[in-house]
Amino acid sequence: TLYYFTRLCLEKILLQCILQSRTLSGADAINALRPFYFAVHPDFFGQHPKEREVNENSLKRLNGYLENLQKPGFRSFKPTQLTFYVREREPNSSNVQESFSTSGFRAVSFTLHTRDLLSTVLDILNSCSLSTEHIQSLNVNAQPHKEEKSTLNRPIKWDKTYYSFTGFKDPEEELEQAQRVETTLISWLDDNEASAVKKLKKSLPLRKELERLKFELSDQLQLSDIRWQRSWGIAHRCSQLHSLGRLVQQRPEVLKNVKGRTVVFTDRSGMSAAGHIMLGTMDVHHHWTKIFERLPNYYKLQKRLLLLEDRISQLLGGIQVIYMEELQPLLTLEEYYETLDSFYNKLRDSRLPFHPRSLRGLQMILESDRYAPSLHEFGHFTIPTVCDPATLQWFIFAKAQEARENLKRKEEMMITEKELIDTSTERFSLDRLYKEPSVSSAQMIDCCKRLLEESLPYLQGMHLCISHFYSVLQDGDLCIPWNWK
Repeated sequence: TLYYFTRLCLEKILLQCILQSRTLSGADAINALRPFYFAVHPDFFGQHPKEREVNENSLKRLNGYLENLQKPGFRSFKPTQLTFYVREREPNSSNVQESFSTSGFRAVSFTLHTRDLLSTVLDILNSCSLSTEHIQSLNVNAQPHKEEKSTLNRPIKWDKTYYSFTGFKDPEEELEQAQRVETTLISWLDDNEASAVKKLKKSLPLRKELERLKFELSDQLQLSDIRWQRSWGIAHRCSQLHSLGRLVQQRPEVLKNVKGRTVVFTDRSGMSAAGHIMLGTMDVHHHWTKIFERLPNYYKLQKRLLLLEDRISQLLGGIQVIYMEELQPLLTLEEYYETLDSFYNKLRDSRLPFHPRSLRGLQMILESDRYAPSLHEFGHFTIPTVCDPATLQWFIFAKAQEARENLKRKEEMMITEKELIDTSTERFSLDRLYKEPSVSSAQMIDCCKRLLEESLPYLQGMHLCISHFYSVLQDGDLCIPWNWK
């Protein structure tokens, strides 16, 4: 007994030394992860909405993981798998903020299963192939934990009989078991239902307040809709509506031209390519007032834009030029007009021999960050603004019939998707079932069909979001991957 007691005391002393040598504060962790944040921050993916959304979701889950590591007495241990789109580094730049390209990026997936901040920071940087040299300047032992050779910093490995005798958990066995067990929908709901219910109940008063504010402002201003570009929390959305309400009270005369329009709270102010009024959430009332005062000029530009779309359509055999918010970057009206004007001038000069109205019923969108035309599964053509006119002509002729078939399939798929959402909502007594924009209709249909084969009493009264990851949002929404197991 004395032998084991001595070993136990020795283990506690050595573990304390290890923790002291590897201590990293929350502020130090954020500072150490600066290169990572510059490489993955959603604001740098404005032209890539799907990748931006993936990074937003992964950052939320990463922040939750880092917060848990800093909680006193934190003991629970669940490996967390994350996926990020990481911008490629520019080879000859020494400035951290400017060393990343905005055009190239790669997908990186890794699993966090560390129990301290330093190991977690090193895991993240190493997984994304980012340098760890800057951590040397922090007051911690910054050698990557996988390469540590120091006796003091090497984890203690006791004989298996020690864990059997003392009742302590073998950390290696615990890790192996956690990695072997794949997260399933049932097990995840078992672990997270209570947390989601608690957050949802807490958010209910705010949700009612949000609906009230939205209804009152829409009715008062005779708006078509009020929307949000990003998935801000309920409290944040209420704050934005309160801010708009104060402006209505202070300057009612500037809002006389908003009738029938949609207001979208987003990252910048102006009018979007879709004709919606954009209110930047970081802008003050002065900026919003200027946007409302400029609305008559925006409406004139919008008429010119629609005329330009018609001219392009006439040159391309009647194909309809459209702008799809869910699939394209959020462009201002001015940016989109410039794109259309440049493309129109190129087409007019090339004089392509399209027969009038031969492509009526087909659709196309313009994108400035592509180099080859493509046909989307929903039937619309994605055409680069730099596309060679001859290549464009050949591609549209070759894919026209397939495009018509895809458009027909899209209509059928949209009907099926809505029916399955309604059926699933009713079957599980959900308060709401929705998907993230990055989840396709085909993925949503597959997900709902498999859900309907399960018995899931946990979901009653919940808000369920179909996504690419498991997570519980701050207001209690449950997010599950569309391809759940």
